[in-house]
Amino acid sequence: MTPGPPIKISSRQAGDVTILDLVGDITLFNSPEIRKALLTLLKEQGVTQLLVNMTGVKYVDSSGIASLVEGLKVSRDLRARFALYGLSKPAKTVLELTHLLRVFEVHDNEEQALAAVHSSDNKLAPSAGEGAS
Repeated sequence: MTPGPPIKISSRQAGDVTILDLVGDITLFNSPEIRKALLTLLKEQGVTQLLVNMTGVKYVDSSGIASLVEGLKVSRDLRARFALYGLSKPAKTVLELTHLLRVFEVHDNEEQALAAVHSSDNKLAPSAGEGAS
């Protein structure tokens, strides 16, 4: 098996949300790069809200899924938000077959993913004081 084209990884800010843009197939050959990018953002840079833009990803193999799961686990340990958006049909199918589609927060596009950030912020604010007595 020969490695495919290299994956392009970049990050950008949308307010207080960090977006990791991935372009290319996520395979055994490049999943370590993705894992490193995720862990750097979460552990070293202390990102509290991370959206993974997968609109440029057509294929994800099991090692790519493992890297995403590790990112999700680390984000939960750090109480950071971790969401995926823009999944291709094949990528979504892999997550469905592995029963991970329900584990990840998944959105169709960037607008929905960003809107979910703000709606969850709004829901959290009032409820924080409700339980206090």
